[in-house]
Amino acid sequence: MRRVVIFAASLFALSACTAEPVPAPVSSVGAPASTVTEPPSAQAPPAPEPVADGPCPYLESTAVADANGQRVTKVRISADKPHPACFFYRPDGTVQLTVRIYLGEPAIATAIVDEAAPRATSDPARSPQGWEGGSLSGEKGAVYAVAKDKAAVVVTSNQAQTIKARRIVEAVVAELGL
Repeated sequence: MRRVVIFAASLFALSACTAEPVPAPVSSVGAPASTVTEPPSAQAPPAPEPVADGPCPYLESTAVADANGQRVTKVRISADKPHPACFFYRPDGTVQLTVRIYLGEPAIATAIVDEAAPRATSDPARSPQGWEGGSLSGEKGAVYAVAKDKAAVVVTSNQAQTIKARRIVEAVVAELGL
């Protein structure tokens, strides 16, 4: 009896060392058995680019100057419809603030927010009421990004204080009735 156990164990060890691939599990209907996987996450579309001179149709330059603390000398907009992204420039020709609006699929709205200010690693953003996202600040400025249902609003500022970007988000959401 002991020899049979040793022989069986030796065969098992030898079979484990073979280089032949192990076939995929097969379901009762002969097709490969499926495994449980996470659904693919939505991809954020590329960030918009300025393509034409403004004005921004939903945000006045004076509101940006007041909130961000810098004079606005030029406004450019993207080709996005129905709400283009708006780019506000400072006197030295650099962008001081951008506003990006997305309306569409809820998963994409969330992906846009997570790309701008990942909710897992940024400070929570919960304003305006009912919106959720993240806010970050650093050496190059701040971002405040929130989503609600099928909408996302992302504001980036060259200022380090996220409160400035948050005020712009609140103004845009109120102006557009989002």
